[in-house]
Parts: sequence; C-alpha cells; structure tokens
Amino acid sequence: MDNHRHFGVDHDGDDEFRYLIVRPEKGGLRDLFRYSVLQKVDSGVRFLEGSDEEVVGRVAGDHRWVIVVSIIARKIIGLFGKPLEWTGYLVDFILNLLSLNGGLFGLLITLLHGKVVVPQRGTETFISTIGHFDGRIDLYKGENLAETSLKAELGNNRALMDLCMMAAKLAYENAQVVRYIVVDHWKMHFVKFYNCWNEPFDADDWSTDFDYSWYEVPKLGKVHMGFLEALGLGNRTNAVTFYNQLIEMQKEFTPANCVDVSQRSSEGSKASSSNIDSHMKQGGGDRHSKKIVPPDMGEKSAYYAVRRKLKSLLEEHKNAKFVVTGHSLGGALAILFPSVLVLHEEMELMQRLLGVYTFGQPRVGNRKLGRYMEAHLNSMVPKYFRVVYCNDLVPRLPYDDKTFLYKHFGVCLYYDSQFNEQRMEEEPNRNYFGIRYLIPEYLNAVWELIRGLTMGYTYGPEYREGWFSILLRIIGLVAPGVSAHCPTNYVDSVRLGKERIVQMSSF
Repeated sequence: MDNHRHFGVDHDGDDEFRYLIVRPEKGGLRDLFRYSVLQKVDSGVRFLEGSDEEVVGRVAGDHRWVIVVSIIARKIIGLFGKPLEWTGYLVDFILNLLSLNGGLFGLLITLLHGKVVVPQRGTETFISTIGHFDGRIDLYKGENLAETSLKAELGNNRALMDLCMMAAKLAYENAQVVRYIVVDHWKMHFVKFYNCWNEPFDADDWSTDFDYSWYEVPKLGKVHMGFLEALGLGNRTNAVTFYNQLIEMQKEFTPANCVDVSQRSSEGSKASSSNIDSHMKQGGGDRHSKKIVPPDMGEKSAYYAVRRKLKSLLEEHKNAKFVVTGHSLGGALAILFPSVLVLHEEMELMQRLLGVYTFGQPRVGNRKLGRYMEAHLNSMVPKYFRVVYCNDLVPRLPYDDKTFLYKHFGVCLYYDSQFNEQRMEEEPNRNYFGIRYLIPEYLNAVWELIRGLTMGYTYGPEYREGWFSILLRIIGLVAPGVSAHCPTNYVDSVRLGKERIVQMSSF
C-alpha cells in the first residue's frame, strides 16, 4: 500500500475507514529521544495507534518531526493541565470579586464595612475570563441586522458578522449570563443552552490544536479526531465509536428507523461499550463487524442534540434560516457541523443555511474535505467565511506544509493590526513559525500594546481596553500569537475593518 494512499493523493473509490491516533502517554522520554534523535522508528510507533500497521509505519517513518513536535507540545500542556485548571478557577474568582465590588479600591472599602459580594459561579453576574478581556455585550449599532442580513453579500455584512462574533464570544459564558444578554440586551428569543462551557484555561482544548490524530471518512476525507470528539461523534479510547456515531447512528435517525432517543433507557449503556471491539481488524471487510450503537449515544452527542433542535425550529418557522459561528475550537466545530450534515445528506437543512462564520479557527481536515465542502457551501455564492486576525497562532495550527495533512478552505477574511481587511485563500505566514516573520511578529506586538492603551481616545470609549486586556498585550510581547487570539481583536476587526484591495505587507 503506497504512502500517497494516506497522505497525498485522494482515491475516490476507496471505501475504507482509516484512523491514526497520536498518544503521547504511551511512550516515555527515552522512546522520544530514540525516535527524534536516533531516528528509531520502532520507538516512534509506541506513540501511535492506527487502523492498520501500514498507516502507523508510514506515519512514524515519513512524518517523524511532525509527530515529535505534537508529542512534545502535548506532553508539556498535559504536565500543566491541572495547574492550568486551578489557575483558571482562581483567575475567574479574583476577576469577578473585583468586578462585583467596584475594583480593588472598592473591594478594600467593602472589606472594611463587611459587605463584600462573593462571586457565585453559574449565576447571572459571574463572567468568564473571556468576558473580562472584552466586556462589550451590545451588538453593533452601525447597521440594522434585520434590514441587512438577507440583502447584503454575506462577506460584507458587518451587522451579521458582528452578531456572529458576539455570539461566539458569548458562548464562553454560563447559561444565566447567555440568557440575560440574549433576552435583555439583544432583544432576541432564547431557545436553549447546551452545557459546553469553554475556557482559555482548558488544557485539553489547547492540546487539541497540537494533535495530529485523524479519522478518515471515505466520502468526506480526513478529519481532525479531537474536533470530532468535541462534537460528540466518537471517542478515541474506542476508535470504532467514530464509525458508530458518523454512520450507524445516522441510520437510527432515518425515517424507517426513527426513534426518540430521549425515551430510551440508559441502563443498557453500561454494558454496550464493552461489546464493541477495542481494536479494528486490518482490512475493510470486518473492521466494523460489531455495529452496536449504545442506547444513549444520540442523547450525549452535541451534534445530534443540536441537529434535532434545529430541525424542530426550522419546521416551526418555515421562512427562517440559520447561521453557524464560533471562536477558536468553537470555530472548528462550527464548520464541522455542516460538514457532517452534508455527509448525512441533510439537504433540507443545508438549504436553510445562511452562512458559516468562524473566528480564529484551527484547521479541521485535509484537502479532500475542503473540496467536498466547498462544492456544497459555495455552489452559488460563498457561504463560509474564516476570519483571521493578524498574527493569531491558532489558525496556523495544526501544522501545514507540502506533505502535511491539514488544509484550510473557504474564504479567508484577513485583518492586519490596523484593521485592514483582505480576502485571500490563506492567511500570511500560514505556519506561524517562519523565520522571516519572527521580528515583525514581535514589533507588531509592541504596536498592539501601544494601540491598546490608546484605543479609547482613537476610536471612542466603547473601544477602551481595561487593565486585564492590557496585561494580555504585555504577555503578547513574549507570545504574540497567543495575545492575538483574544476575541477583543476580532470584535474590533469586524467593527472597525475596512476593505483593502492592494496587497498588504506581512507586518
């Protein structure tokens, strides 16, 4: 079986489901040294699990440094996983303590009077760290969303883009905060909240960006395994669950087999997972011979839960359309959701899709996935817009070079640090670590700090950055790609962005 079968050339007639999982925990530092320095492929294989030996052997031999970087990055992130989580809880508490008591001086006064307001997680007043970076909650006043949403070209619709970015930012908050802002500030109908609370201190989310693991669906292409897991479409501890969720579970929802999964008993789920093969057999014929779907699988899957709710809403509102959006990991899930809808031939839903906007989104799959989705999303006019701010690190992950797997697709709306917009296929410095961009990245971080200190004077009070946002700018002097990922940059870009026709410099 030749190498191109897995990484280079797509074979339209290939109907096999393949996968590759990188497991940093399966090997030690000695194995990593032997693999990276001594080029011992057998040591590298310890970190890999695949659908067949050919996949594992080829990847270990031909993509050694990509695997090494992935292993090292994820081992480091894993090492700081718990401390990062605890730091997140502490930072959340301190920020809300200061906010609820009028800042540091106000906190001292309330302490003296014994009237300190203690933050309560999960309440309407408990704001996430992201919310403290950027406290804006009202939508852009420059255009009327109702009047422009269906008339303007999607890529030029500032009101719709602003709604998407603000919704993507709001997704970091708890249910009570979301309900309050949607109903009281946006004057919209609150439908439902799905408990997927996400924070910048989640080590698993950052580790996913450096993950090389993939699952290949013949018609769709190779898809990032971590993002499929985040959608509830499988679990790498038992790779056959991806097939069950993507293929077998869909059969459960066809008209002939349609059952309300919410009424099923969950008692059978305890034993069901043990009945599924923990390792797929080599060859396509019997690899999925045990196609057992746990009774509560559809209930626990974010994809199926959202799809079910969306169908009922669109059935109730015949003229309605929907938009999918997200920031960072949420952006990856935003484009994967319609991708799986197409795989499942949900054409009625796809016809009601107005557009997909993602902000700071990592790469989600290979070139075949891109071609497959562009044929469905951009048949008449572009519907998928990938917004990238300047030196944001996350859209440059996972790594992409001449032989690597992950490729972006869709229309890239790129904003430089002066909020100039340009449409392109790929953002400049697509892999971030290019030497020629190194000095400009740090010089740009200095400019962003100066800009942050003066935004309120230059653009008005709503753009003024608080002390916490400025602190992130200072951190950006060391790690510019991290500070550039902050939602503040994306809100400013959408609201202040101006289209630039001429070729922009890399700075």
